[in-house]
Amino acid sequence: MRPLIAIVGRPNVGKSTLVNCLLGEERVLVFDQPGTTRDSIYIDFERGGRNYTLIDTAGMRRRGNIADVVEKFSVIKTLQAIEDANVVILVLDAREPITDQDAHIAGFILESGRALVVAVNKWDGLNPEERDWTKRSLARTLNFIEFAPAHYISALAGAGIKPLLDAVERAYQAAMVKLPTPKLTRALIAAIARQSPPRSGMFRPKLRYAHQGGSNPPRIVIHGTALNQISDSYRRYLERFFRETFQLQGTPLKIEFRQGRNPYDKRREKR
Repeated sequence: MRPLIAIVGRPNVGKSTLVNCLLGEERVLVFDQPGTTRDSIYIDFERGGRNYTLIDTAGMRRRGNIADVVEKFSVIKTLQAIEDANVVILVLDAREPITDQDAHIAGFILESGRALVVAVNKWDGLNPEERDWTKRSLARTLNFIEFAPAHYISALAGAGIKPLLDAVERAYQAAMVKLPTPKLTRALIAAIARQSPPRSGMFRPKLRYAHQGGSNPPRIVIHGTALNQISDSYRRYLERFFRETFQLQGTPLKIEFRQGRNPYDKRREKR
């Protein structure tokens, strides 16, 4: 299967320059004026013996600045590109503060369940203090996508591109992973042995077994009883445990609880 990679970000962060760098030729026009690209452009290419499809997208502005039909169209096409993609590269400008709009785009990618790699562009020329400030800003503003690896690149100079594409490949493999039920159940048992779910009232949730319910993103379905009492913190613990156990870097992970019938529930139908 040919992975689809969407290149997204605010206007003028270097998305089309990155596409041209990946392609090795100027297939996408780049101008100085911000937001040159309006429609999404799908381009097939091969690199390192692997076939990909790149989706170059228009820059996403704040909703308040979307004043005309063309601008609205470009935003819609960008959102569609994210939905179509297997992996999204979120391009940031290292020489500008990370904005609420960057966080808004990252939030939509997360909501869509797409694998994600962050490319911090225009890294060349920054001094150590500026680089440290950018890294701290990234960790603070985009802490909700901690699963996504960040790579510091210069699309114009072609620096850091191979590690970026390697991360995209790992994120794609993680998003499309197939996890057998026995392995998932053994991992679940190990997670419980390390940290049991806290008791809620008279009952402690019992997690019995797990199986995979889908891919892109991976969805793990856990069966048991009293699962409606599972806390959000314990859900996050399980997400981290499964991610570390199966090395699922670069992709969101969804956990779904399916509760079996409680044999002590007096409201159950009598036989």
